[in-house]
This record gives sequence, C-alpha cells and structure tokens, in this order.
Amino acid sequence: MRVVVDIFGRQSLSISVDHEEAANHSNSILFPRRFWTGAARRHQILSHALRAFFHVDLSPSIYVDSASQGNFTLPALKHAVRLAAYFAATIFIGGLLAPPLFWAGQWLTARGLFPFLANSDFERFFHRAVLFAAVALLWPLLRLSGVRSTDDLGLAPNSLWRRDLLAGFLLSTIPLLCCGALFIAFHIYSLRHVIAWTAFGKIVAASIAVSPIEEIFFRGVVLGLLLKTSYQYLAILTTSAFFSIVHFLKAPEHTSTIVTWTSGLNSIAHSFSQFADPILLGSAFITLFVLGLILADARVLTCSLWLPIGLHAGWIFAAGAFNRVAHRGILDLPWLGPNLLVGIVPLGIAGLTWLIMRNWLKYGAPGKL
Repeated sequence: MRVVVDIFGRQSLSISVDHEEAANHSNSILFPRRFWTGAARRHQILSHALRAFFHVDLSPSIYVDSASQGNFTLPALKHAVRLAAYFAATIFIGGLLAPPLFWAGQWLTARGLFPFLANSDFERFFHRAVLFAAVALLWPLLRLSGVRSTDDLGLAPNSLWRRDLLAGFLLSTIPLLCCGALFIAFHIYSLRHVIAWTAFGKIVAASIAVSPIEEIFFRGVVLGLLLKTSYQYLAILTTSAFFSIVHFLKAPEHTSTIVTWTSGLNSIAHSFSQFADPILLGSAFITLFVLGLILADARVLTCSLWLPIGLHAGWIFAAGAFNRVAHRGILDLPWLGPNLLVGIVPLGIAGLTWLIMRNWLKYGAPGKL
C-alpha cells in the first residue's frame, strides 16, 4: 500500500506542477503540447498505480488461498490412499486366508469338534477371513495415520452415554416395529404358527455384539480418519457408501464347490454379482446407504459412538425379532424385501427415524445440536 500512496502522491504533485506551468505560460503554441504531455503522464502514472495496487494487495491473497487449498488437499489424499490400501489389502488377504480357514474347520469337524461347521458353506469362511484380516490390519492403519487416542478420531467422552444408548435403541426399534405391526394388520405379513423363542437369545447377542464392533470400525475409525481431512460431508458420504458396499457384497452360495488356494479370490470376483440386479440395488443398497448416513450423522452430532450404537442395535433387534414372529411369503421388491430393513418402505421408516433423532437432539437433549 505504501507504493500506491507514493505513486498517487507523485501524481498529485505532477498535476499541480502542470497547472502552475499552464497558468504562468500562456503561449498558445506550447500549451497544447504540455497539455497532452501532462495527460499522457497522468495516464501512465494511473496505469502504474493500478498495476502496483493489484500486485501488492491481490497477489498475496491468491497465493495464500492456493497454499491453503494445497494444505487441505494433501492430508485428504494421504488418508484416502491409506484407507484405499487398507480396504484392498483386507479383501486380498481375506481371500488368501479363506481356504486354510475352511480346511481347518473341516479338520476340526472330522475329529468331532465344532460339528456345526460341517454344513457351513465356503462363503461363510470367506467372510470370516475378511473380518480377521480387517482386525489384523487395523492397528498398522491407525499407527500410520498418527492416531494415538480417541481424540485423534474426533471422539469425546460422553457422560450421558446411557441416555444416548437407550434413546438410539428406542428411536430405531419403535418405528420399525410399528411398521411391522401395520404390515400384519394389512395382511402383508402373517404371524408364524410356531415361534422359536430360543432364537431370540441369538438376536439379542447379535445386537449386543455386532453393533459396537461395526460402529467402532465404520463410524469410529473410518469416519474419524476421513473427518481429519476437514471435508465433513464428503467423509460422511464416503463412509456410508463403504458401509453399504461391505454389507451388500456377498458371493452366491456354493460358488466354490471344490476349495482350492484360489477359491477366496474367486469369491471376491463373484461378490459383485448383486450389483447387476437393478431392483435389488435400488432397494437393499440404497436403504443400507441411508442407514449409514443416519449413523454417521448421529456420530458427528454427538462426537460419540453411543447414539449410533443404540440405533444400530435397535435395527438389528427389531428386524430379527419381527422375522421370528412373522413371515412374508412373496417378496415385493423394490417396495418390501425379505426383512424390515430392505425396500423402499423401510427406507421411508429410516427417514422418519432420522427426523425424530434430529428433533430429539435439538429439543430433548440440550447442547447436543
């Protein structure tokens, strides 16, 4: 700015000099020449002033903005590359571990141990092998990403964790079971004649075990790492897409009738077969994606995993319990699927749960939203 001031000072000085000379010399021959010379000089000085102004004030601003964008983009790329490498390594190593895991299960079954494994398809061992690989590679991922505590993942202590856990469970369970009751009332579903009450223990165990594990992994680790890039909405969308893809990927049963060392890689190739079905893609995949958005939103709004754990546990319990009490003879995709979590109608129920959750955080849980 000092350059600009000096230049404008010189401009005013030269203008005043020109006026004095014009007043003292009234020669008609010299006046036009001096007039046009002064005008050209003023035009030149104004041009230099404008150039100096833009060089002094605007250039540093553009430079700083470019540097800021680079600083934001570089961490985003690093975390994205690490996560992509982690996902690829998890699936590949899981595919390599699946055959030895299957053979070990068959060996134990032949000696009278774990007889329930005798009827297990190879694809079940493939999914367990991928899970083992994901757990084994999680610690190196966190170390490379510089995560030393939950604070590095954007998670804060929650003294009201019991309330959030219970609220999440009720917010997901009640709308889903009310929807199921309406299905029974309109004869879309029918009650089972024989109810296996012992199966409810497995449902409770699954809701207690699965929801914390998946929330710690998806909303805790994956979303936490992506949130470090400062792109919150992109992080939520990416995590939700990955959540739905992982749950949607499933190779058809009996893909590998004869298990070899490459059977796991064959299962990886066939895991994308469901994406070829547009109806199933529009009903199951999109519903899972929206559920992932709700869980990610709950985690970001509360900076805690307790509310999404409660929501997740409620969906598992409600869908599993309803399937033990009622059944549907014919699928009606994309409107209704094999359970209360698949289809366009369950998608609308999930949206209702999302709306209730946000209103509860805004009015029923002060300080949360």
